[in-house]
Amino acid sequence: MGKSASKKKSTAALAAGDDESARGRLLSAATHLFCKNGINATGIDAIIDEAGTAKTTLYKLFGSKTNLVHAVLESEGKQWREWFIAAIEAGGGDPQTKLARIFPALKKWFGEERFYGCPFINAVAEHDKDKKQFRNIALRHKKVVLAHIEKLAGEMGAAEPEVLAHQLALLIDGAIVAAMVSGNPGVADTAGLAACSLLPPAKLKKPKRAAAAPAQLMAV
Repeated sequence: MGKSASKKKSTAALAAGDDESARGRLLSAATHLFCKNGINATGIDAIIDEAGTAKTTLYKLFGSKTNLVHAVLESEGKQWREWFIAAIEAGGGDPQTKLARIFPALKKWFGEERFYGCPFINAVAEHDKDKKQFRNIALRHKKVVLAHIEKLAGEMGAAEPEVLAHQLALLIDGAIVAAMVSGNPGVADTAGLAACSLLPPAKLKKPKRAAAAPAQLMAV
């Protein structure tokens, strides 16, 4: 390979590395701002300022703000699913034991400084309900989570694993919204108490009853 070709290859590799670095910074900045302030309230300028990139770089890598939102949701969904499944599978045990880890895991998440609720619920909530672009991404995310819960429910011997999975999913979503609104991680304990009626009591350790949040915050 001649010096000219080698130099071009090296330059292309550096450019690709720069793009990958910029993409990571843009995704990180957009994720933080979209989750904290909302998608509609976050402009392109705020994203590039936090990411330390040029506006042209954002459009080069993502094409549009909408495409960036899609990338953020796909990335966040993948990371959250990996965390959630790992959290309930950690330590092994039988299916009941794994399902019983759902709400303690959520409580830990709710207590994190950067907990801003579910990005999928937030994205669908703040956009035109006739538009399905974000809803479809959210449904794909939920399908994976439901499938894992349903699998465990089936292994547990539930009469209707799909129904149980949806019941637990409703408790999960309700707890996420309640924690976001109230700022109280203890709502996960309340959801866990409700789950006691769905899972064998011998396998589900009852959490301590959480202090009641103000009525207006619990009405979600």
